[in-house]
Amino acid sequence: MSRLIVNRTRILIPRIKMIGLQPQPMSIRYSSNITPINLGILFVPQQEAWVVERMGRFHKILSPGLNFLIPVIDKVKYLQSLKEIVIDIPEQTAITKDNVTLRLDGVLYLKIFDPYLASYGVDDAEHAITQLAQTTMRSELGKIVLDSVFRERESLNIAIVDSINKAANAWGINCLRYEIKDVKLPERVQEAMQMQVEAERKKRANILESEGMREASINKAEGEKKSKILVSEANQLEQINRAQGEAEALFRIAKAKAESIKIVAESLNQLKGEESASLFLAQQYVSEFGKLAKTNNTVIMPSDVSNVNSMVTQAISIYKALNRERQPTEQLHYGENKNLTESIKK
Repeated sequence: MSRLIVNRTRILIPRIKMIGLQPQPMSIRYSSNITPINLGILFVPQQEAWVVERMGRFHKILSPGLNFLIPVIDKVKYLQSLKEIVIDIPEQTAITKDNVTLRLDGVLYLKIFDPYLASYGVDDAEHAITQLAQTTMRSELGKIVLDSVFRERESLNIAIVDSINKAANAWGINCLRYEIKDVKLPERVQEAMQMQVEAERKKRANILESEGMREASINKAEGEKKSKILVSEANQLEQINRAQGEAEALFRIAKAKAESIKIVAESLNQLKGEESASLFLAQQYVSEFGKLAKTNNTVIMPSDVSNVNSMVTQAISIYKALNRERQPTEQLHYGENKNLTESIKK
């Protein structure tokens, strides 16, 4: 009996291949047009689900591997692929929110998660998904303007997937993702967008140029400011140094004069100091007068230029008069200091 079954199977399998009834695992089939003949023993490929009806009613879903059915009574009605399926969405027209007509197409990626719903929930799932994707794409494009179509392409794809899944879940199909392939614009709109892009580029170029000029002006002004500050600081330091130098010079000159006056005073207090001072004063007077006589400048001359002795005598008399006035003052100060010292001792 087993030999007859095997021989019969060998005879029928070539017939199935010849008449085109051999199942095609790599393709997706949503109808019962092409189904394998029930010979009692069936081998279901991996990632496929075969829906079996018994006497016209749903019986079970065959899992991958070896399966046994009752010939004639059981029938494989639908073949569903559980792999990820790619569907090309045909090109269509859509109108954006700012009334621009576009022509665009896309690619839809979906997967069957419930073979029963995919078989009995909708007559032609592929056609239904395609129509739903087209209507959803037109609806979503009508909510946005033209610029957002290119800028928010990813968010548009996500919105289309969410809208498709709301209806496709009842068919046992899950939409994984949707991608817009190509967007075609009218020629006038494309030219206007090109002009807009060129104008925007010129605007940015002008802005960059003006910013560069502004930065250059600012840098130049800051450079001049720093230069003036440095010059003023240098002048200030120069004036300070000059003033310090002049002050130091005046201090040294005054100190030298004080030292010379002190030395002269000490010399005058010595023996014959007055005679020496008179002689020095007479020599100095004659020397300075001789220098004045050698120059061409107009000067005020004494009344008796020829009488040098009288001039020397006059200078010595002035010195003696000043000396006599100084001595009583010194004696007065000496007496006051002496009385103050005696009162302190008492």
